[in-house]
Amino acid sequence: MLGLFDKLFGTYSERELKKIEPIVARVEALEQEYRGLSDAELKAKTPAFRQRLAGGETLDDLLPEAFAAVREASDRVIGLRHYHVQLIGGVVLHQGRIAEMRTGEGKTLVATLPAYLNALTGKGVHIVTVNDYLARRDSEWMGKIYRFLGLKVGLVVHGLTNAERREAYAADITYGTNNELGFDYLRDNMVIYKQDMVQRGHVFAIVDEVDSILIDEARTPLIISGQGDKSTDLYREADRFVRGLRLTKVLELDSKELAEEAEGDYVVDEKEKSATLTKEGIRKAEAFFKLENLSDPENTTIVHHINQALKAHGVMKRDVDYVVKEGQVIIVDEFTGRLMFGRRYNQGLHQAIEAKEKVNVQNESRTLATITFQNYFRLYGKLSGMTGTALTEENEFREIYSLDVVEIPTNKPMIRRDYPDVVYRTERGKFGAVIDQIVECHKKGQPVLVGTVSIEKSEHLSALLKKQGIPHEVLNAKYHEKEAQIIAQAGKRGAVTIATNMAGRGTDIILGGNAEYMAKDEMRRRGVEEALIAESTAFGETDNQEILDARALFSQLEAEYKKEVDVEAKDVIAAGGLFIVGTERHESRRVDNQLRGRAGRQGDPGESRFYLSLEDDLMRLFGSDRMAGLVDSLGMDENTPIEAKILSNTIESAQRRVEGRNFDTRKHVLRYDDVMNKQRETIYAERLRVLNGENLRESIVKMIRETIGKAVEEHTDDNNFTDDWDFDGLKAEFLGYFLTPDDMAFTKDEREDMTREKLRELLFERAMSVYEAKEQRYGELMRELERVVLLQVVDRHWMDHIDAMDELRRGVSLRGYGQQDPVIAYQNEGFDMFEQMTIDIREETVRLLFRAEIKSGDEPKRQQVAKATEENLGEDGKQKPVRREGAKVGRNDPCPCGSGLKYKKCCGK
Repeated sequence: MLGLFDKLFGTYSERELKKIEPIVARVEALEQEYRGLSDAELKAKTPAFRQRLAGGETLDDLLPEAFAAVREASDRVIGLRHYHVQLIGGVVLHQGRIAEMRTGEGKTLVATLPAYLNALTGKGVHIVTVNDYLARRDSEWMGKIYRFLGLKVGLVVHGLTNAERREAYAADITYGTNNELGFDYLRDNMVIYKQDMVQRGHVFAIVDEVDSILIDEARTPLIISGQGDKSTDLYREADRFVRGLRLTKVLELDSKELAEEAEGDYVVDEKEKSATLTKEGIRKAEAFFKLENLSDPENTTIVHHINQALKAHGVMKRDVDYVVKEGQVIIVDEFTGRLMFGRRYNQGLHQAIEAKEKVNVQNESRTLATITFQNYFRLYGKLSGMTGTALTEENEFREIYSLDVVEIPTNKPMIRRDYPDVVYRTERGKFGAVIDQIVECHKKGQPVLVGTVSIEKSEHLSALLKKQGIPHEVLNAKYHEKEAQIIAQAGKRGAVTIATNMAGRGTDIILGGNAEYMAKDEMRRRGVEEALIAESTAFGETDNQEILDARALFSQLEAEYKKEVDVEAKDVIAAGGLFIVGTERHESRRVDNQLRGRAGRQGDPGESRFYLSLEDDLMRLFGSDRMAGLVDSLGMDENTPIEAKILSNTIESAQRRVEGRNFDTRKHVLRYDDVMNKQRETIYAERLRVLNGENLRESIVKMIRETIGKAVEEHTDDNNFTDDWDFDGLKAEFLGYFLTPDDMAFTKDEREDMTREKLRELLFERAMSVYEAKEQRYGELMRELERVVLLQVVDRHWMDHIDAMDELRRGVSLRGYGQQDPVIAYQNEGFDMFEQMTIDIREETVRLLFRAEIKSGDEPKRQQVAKATEENLGEDGKQKPVRREGAKVGRNDPCPCGSGLKYKKCCGK
């Protein structure tokens, strides 16, 4: 029905483009007028636009003129004038949407249009890329346009100081990676002084490779961690236990009960990528760890370690999910095939894999701050993105981010030929056909790019090509250092390149070869230093003569090689252009489309075909039994291909089902993280209020009153039988803070005449007299002390709360078996824990403020206050127990045993 609607009225994108065309026509109508402006007149447009904004005009009012100004500036400064379709893309981005633009259509240039327009507000625009190289390149290259028009450009990459970051974020337009921006946000919410913050808000972001950042990385949270203190011995023990178990693999498990009844000691569900002990496995675990009942609550930690060891052995595959390099386990990005240095699987899975691979098991880290990319990018008032492949994930973009996808037409017609998939019975038959196809292309000089789904498969194919004597290059996570060079020359005559996944590679494949990289190789042969070679193609302004000489040499060499490349390009075009060979369908259609998209850029010819087998993971796990039955009935051998529409439909249906499952997984993760996100927003908003220098005295007085009120309630009854009241216990709560041993020495009559309200007021007045005396002594330093103490207490408790919520989440996952929604349980119990945390923050803040003493000295005020708080904290950051001669310990005091718990939760139970 939807297909018929599209035929009658056009697709959603076509209908939206009709609305955008009149806006673009207004931009193009200004071309001659803006060409006639002098440089000074063109530059003067920026302050004029800003004045008009201040006068009440909107960004939409300014759009045609602002876009025309950028278009003209770009032509003058970097020699590129935006095409019609690039102007359309710019409008889509300004409107806070996703522009789907094919590879080679110039997305980098498109972003300059909405970035300039929105930067006129002075509130800052963030342009987000997937790596430091692209961020630096684009900030220098496109930065020339912005600087010509009078805007400041910032760059946020790894290794900058705080001052450099602050300056970069203060610019009109800031380029940076998703990781750097996210981590800066977390770090900003851990500082004690506002001047240490670097970001200044989240107004508008343009995300390049938006599908990679907002979907592929959505399941991996950003985590700032500190060193944990948990022993790694249990990981090794769990690994030793799992090594002795028998594994059973199944496609799909319908229930936990079936898992326990299965054969073997543990069973792996290949579809869900989960591993579960059987009854026999549980019996062996109890014997190995000398336990009566593995399911007892006190054995939760052991169960967790066993589960992670099972997953490490049964689910995680070496050279597919991770590689082992120089004694370290390094994650492989499943979408780009790149190594993810510095990233670790959380919840102990990384340690379990380290134990499996017999490398050094690192201590489990402690989470100090965390956020998912989903929730980080939802901070922005306006969000937009661009990519070559977004339509297949349109539902997710709409549901999670409220973003729609508009497909932008190509500048030149797409003439690539995409052949139907061919399916073979066995993997051996499939690879035989792939080799035949490569040999055929190689003979006629047609370059071939072969896509594989794992390192293992790319190395297998490489071995087969070596047997045939076909020269080739292999690009996977093991050889990522040569990535740009390999991809750049993949379009040369007769080139054969094997690559593991092709998402966001950032380098165009040019037919005939890439003159830029050929010129750089020649510079290396001539002994030019690497740093100068890198600078030879950079766009930064410089008066360094060595760099200028290197740029001149590069330009000369590139021009020479360009002549060679142009001649070779004609031969490659005659041979059919780049041939894309897919050796397996990926779980996501988007990744297949990214591979195909490498051919046919800017009107080039090209071909593509996927070679599949019934033994491929996708076909085996999600292809229907009907397909296998069809092949059996035809009685086909392993070397005979099957080309049938029913097969293509079944494959696409399988991919849709996997994409649906992955979307559900990400939605599930988000439902949990939304609970934490609301709590995070509350804590961070409170921190910001404190950082902004708001006078906290009123809040502190309220905390004192509430802390006293709660203690009075705990030690008294709401009846008037004061003989039953625990006056001594109440006195002990505040002894050493604002009470002395001589206080609360009530006579019998005074006790009998006492009410809860009177008692509260007596204690409050006493507390305030001590507090006000302290204020008199310290003057303005008291306000600083309040600020620092509150921030430190909030941060410590928030870190503990993150850990506690993590433990809760692991625990509630079992509630589903009891017909209870785990997320609802997580919400309810998480709310109670958050409420308790706020009470604990209030009480500890009050106690620390009464105990902290500022010793005047030569140090700056900041250091004097820091010392005053540190002297009352133990090594774990918790408040030291208060020593009291002959007095009982208050129930809310830190326990004297040094456990870090409150007395009532520890020795006072």
